[in-house]
Amino acid sequence: MNDPRPVILFDGVCNLCNASVRWVLRHDSRKRFDFASLQSGTARRLLAAAGAPAPGSLPDAIVLIDQGGVHTGSAAATRIARQLRFPHSLLGLGAALPAWLRDPVYRFVARNRYRWFGRRERCELLQPDHAHRFLDAHELN
Repeated sequence: MNDPRPVILFDGVCNLCNASVRWVLRHDSRKRFDFASLQSGTARRLLAAAGAPAPGSLPDAIVLIDQGGVHTGSAAATRIARQLRFPHSLLGLGAALPAWLRDPVYRFVARNRYRWFGRRERCELLQPDHAHRFLDAHELN
């Protein structure tokens, strides 16, 4: 990956995932993260470059690609939280819980996200002032 900033790949048609991206954008005051929809060609290229499976075969709604590799599930969520400023970085303390405890909760929410939060027809760019942080912005037009 040429860009040293971590990239959050998210389910662009999931309302919960889009809300999560908006939340990270609000609390990522250091602008550490870039973003791309899992449905985009950009995500496919980034995952291939990182040696990860294609988006359709990943079991997750949010994937993090950083210097440490490709992270999914609750590991991705806690790694993202740890890079935010205090007090939001405290959510990263969830990593102290064993994966056998965190992952089933994450998978339960991910499996039910469309039913509980709905979905949209296509991914939409969140706000024009953040467009430069969306690596797939050119695909959304």
